[in-house]
Amino acid sequence: MGQGVWAQEGAEGLPTSDPHLPTVPRTQEERARVASVTATPDSFMAPEAFETHPGGAGTVTDTGDDTAFTLPPANLPFESKLDFELGNALFAKLWVSSPSSTKASDGLGPLYNARSCQRCHVNDGRGHPPEHPDDDRTSMFLRLSVPAGDAPLTALEAYLAHLDGDDATPRTRPVPGYGTQLQDLSLAGFAPEGRMEIAYEEIPVTLSGGEAASLRKPLYSISNPSFGALPGEVQISPRVANQMIGLGLLEAIPAEDILALADPDDADGDGISGRPNLVWSKRYDQVMLGRFGWKAGEPTVEEQSAAAFHGDIGISSPLFPEPAGDCTVEQVACLNAPNGAGDARGDEIDQTGMDLVTFYARNLGVPERRDLDAPAVLWGKALFHDIGCASCHVPKHVTARLEGTDHAPQSFQLIWPYTDLLLHDMGAGLADDRPEHRATGREWRTAPLWGIGLTARVSGHTTYLHDGRARSLLEAVLWHGGEAEAARDAVVELPPEDRTALIRFLESL
Repeated sequence: MGQGVWAQEGAEGLPTSDPHLPTVPRTQEERARVASVTATPDSFMAPEAFETHPGGAGTVTDTGDDTAFTLPPANLPFESKLDFELGNALFAKLWVSSPSSTKASDGLGPLYNARSCQRCHVNDGRGHPPEHPDDDRTSMFLRLSVPAGDAPLTALEAYLAHLDGDDATPRTRPVPGYGTQLQDLSLAGFAPEGRMEIAYEEIPVTLSGGEAASLRKPLYSISNPSFGALPGEVQISPRVANQMIGLGLLEAIPAEDILALADPDDADGDGISGRPNLVWSKRYDQVMLGRFGWKAGEPTVEEQSAAAFHGDIGISSPLFPEPAGDCTVEQVACLNAPNGAGDARGDEIDQTGMDLVTFYARNLGVPERRDLDAPAVLWGKALFHDIGCASCHVPKHVTARLEGTDHAPQSFQLIWPYTDLLLHDMGAGLADDRPEHRATGREWRTAPLWGIGLTARVSGHTTYLHDGRARSLLEAVLWHGGEAEAARDAVVELPPEDRTALIRFLESL
């Protein structure tokens, strides 16, 4: 068990340290300023100060086209812009199979979901489910697991068992023969693991004022499994690619600020009981607060990026040195295939390359707000708070004060991501029944809302939620259940003009 596992606990037994951040402790005066500036406004008659800049001083001017998510923050130092461009090139690079004459780009697969990061995150935006049998599946995949049974506890599982006792989330393991996600692409001579299939059932919803909506409920299956029948207890979780903006700012919110928002026992009686996911950091060899991914399954931008290289592309790195990616011990041909490791790079992407990709991902700027002073948007914002949406989609945070040029764009910024980064029970309708670390099969991280109104322009579609089932922002709201059920019901009962104003507010983010 790592040296830091127990040492960095806070009063509630939770990890409060931020080993990834060169943090300067806040003074009492700064704490008071942060509390004041992040408080709920007394009035919604006008925009708040600095609200037009959701990404703080790094907020970028809206380009008006599909490149709105691709820009470095406005406060990125000039001397760092080359690193941003080099990271962008690696993010977009197409990997090839081994052996290859292009030694800097080989190591793909043999089983994979995409050939580059950019293939999943087109224009650094969000992915989408296939809309017909021949549609592209690259920006979506299925996470897989099975119950852990009597497998020995990992260091993280031991920590969670100590912390949560009998309430600890059930443990999981990779699926024999398939690993932790379904790879539906493969190199020549290898069979892909299978094919994700989706069927939809339409569910009508009656709204107030004579309006109606229809929700599409997905049913997932795997056709053409190549490594034997999947076990009956397999746990399947569909995931579309998340948008990339503002990741470094989310990474820079102090863990103690996020943990202060947690209310696992609903002590205040508001029906909201968010709690943190806790994950194992490969970089720091300790338990850390989870921040990234649909269930907050990774602690830092670097580890999220390295995990994607490993699972999605089959590329090894210092944190994930297995050159066969997610291949399991049963997939002998995959494990024995030629790979790109062992040359001058060491791993298929070395630490220098990972640092550049991480720098790029950490520094994608957040576009400025639009129409925030429009009367309908202001009224929609008031409704957003009044019906309880802001209880989970917490509008404002202030990042830690950080030392050094590398973190300068993220240092001590007032940001507006509309998330608490905590896990919430979203009800049976959105449940995937697949635990992930501390997250149960009904819990999801509160998705940041900044930039959501630009989805159509940046990504070319308007599908939302973890599997893209919602075809509009209204459908996404109507899928909310569990802790969000009261807020959803309030939206159903709103007069049509109020519902329209709420959506106008979301579109302005």
